[in-house]
Amino acid sequence: MLRYSSPLVQVIIVGVICLLNPGMFNALNGIGGAGQLDTTVAANANVALYTCFSIGGLFAGAIVNKLGPSISLALGGSTYALYSGSLLYYNHKHHQAFPVTSGAILGFGAALLWTGQGAIMLSYPTERNKGKYIGLFWIIFNLGGVLGSLIPIALNWNGTNGGNVNDGTYIAFLVLMGLGALLSLTLLPPHKVTRDDGKPVEVQKFPKWKDEFTQVFKLFLDWRMLILIPMFIASNWFYAYHFDVVNAGYFNIRTRSFNNLWYWAAQIVGAMGFGKFLDTPLLGRKSRGIIGLFILFIMIMATWAGGLVFQLTFTRNDEKKNFDLFDSGYAGKFILYFLYGINDAMYQCYAYWIMGSLTNNASILARYSGFYKAIQSAGGAISWRIDAVGTPYLVELLICWALLAISFPCTFIVAMKIKETSDEVDSEKTGREISNSENVERKGGETNSDAI
Repeated sequence: MLRYSSPLVQVIIVGVICLLNPGMFNALNGIGGAGQLDTTVAANANVALYTCFSIGGLFAGAIVNKLGPSISLALGGSTYALYSGSLLYYNHKHHQAFPVTSGAILGFGAALLWTGQGAIMLSYPTERNKGKYIGLFWIIFNLGGVLGSLIPIALNWNGTNGGNVNDGTYIAFLVLMGLGALLSLTLLPPHKVTRDDGKPVEVQKFPKWKDEFTQVFKLFLDWRMLILIPMFIASNWFYAYHFDVVNAGYFNIRTRSFNNLWYWAAQIVGAMGFGKFLDTPLLGRKSRGIIGLFILFIMIMATWAGGLVFQLTFTRNDEKKNFDLFDSGYAGKFILYFLYGINDAMYQCYAYWIMGSLTNNASILARYSGFYKAIQSAGGAISWRIDAVGTPYLVELLICWALLAISFPCTFIVAMKIKETSDEVDSEKTGREISNSENVERKGGETNSDAI
């Protein structure tokens, strides 16, 4: 279990990489406005980020399959450090161009990192361990948000509590993100990883780049991917509302940092509990998928109903409240924000789990993961733009809630088609692809022979 070439160790390393890169990014972004008084700067950077992420996500699966996860995660991780450095620059120069440009570069880098992460997390474990591995990864990854939130808390606790974080906050994030990029180089290539059942991880190889890109575009013909699009879109849409509306729009900088810490801590709780349920041996895989989706529906609908009650107490046009954690009435608002974090982890865990239930093939899962992040990021880009143009807070909440509600019946259709094992389907698929490849090569050889 603890040998370096085991799936468990490799998933743990990926978790730590994500702790130091997107985990720290989440801690920075989750403060609201990336720690700035003017949230428009971060909102515009996020629009650029998620737009490029959505484009890059369509091709990232092909790139990861060719470069390998180690190089892909290292390249992607380095762009996180660049983004943190751009905010340090903005703290002094107040020019938006650098943060927005670095956000766009981060979009392409994040597509590489998350696609490589998804391929490893979904394909390395056996079927009976996928939920546990997803939960384990999510716990380690969200420790980044928790630990990263301690940085602005420690450095800004006794500050003015009104505006942006100090330089030391951005410098600390920059260093940690750089370490995450370097750690990526310690990952093993997939062919050197042996699964817990004694079988090596098998990655389908395509001889030419065009074949890989063809397979990516074929995802738009996969009805299961198409019907999961509402879930993919909704899965990151609510971040603009959580971070810039609820957190930055209502609380002061100290409380924003404190809320952020517990938002990511809540994700650990949600991932741990839900991941274990999705792998429980007491139920068949299809039953787990259906019951898990029902639990998720109840949790999310109840939480957003509470969010509606809170949102009716303030608007974008109101004077900023700068509410502090020591003010009367903070407890109820804290619980709501904590539940938002739990819901986020459960929702994304389920998205990864249901994709993992469709196949065990690492190359196909890399494309699924890239497709998921592409659609997710397209939704994120739109939501951040909606926030940047000054949309009323209540409208933002209702859009988030409606998208989540629409995603459930669509996801239920896919959950009803879950099989108890994917190995048999993968074997049939691989046999057909190998046969087709051999026929193409044979025909190509005959053509070349005739030409000679």
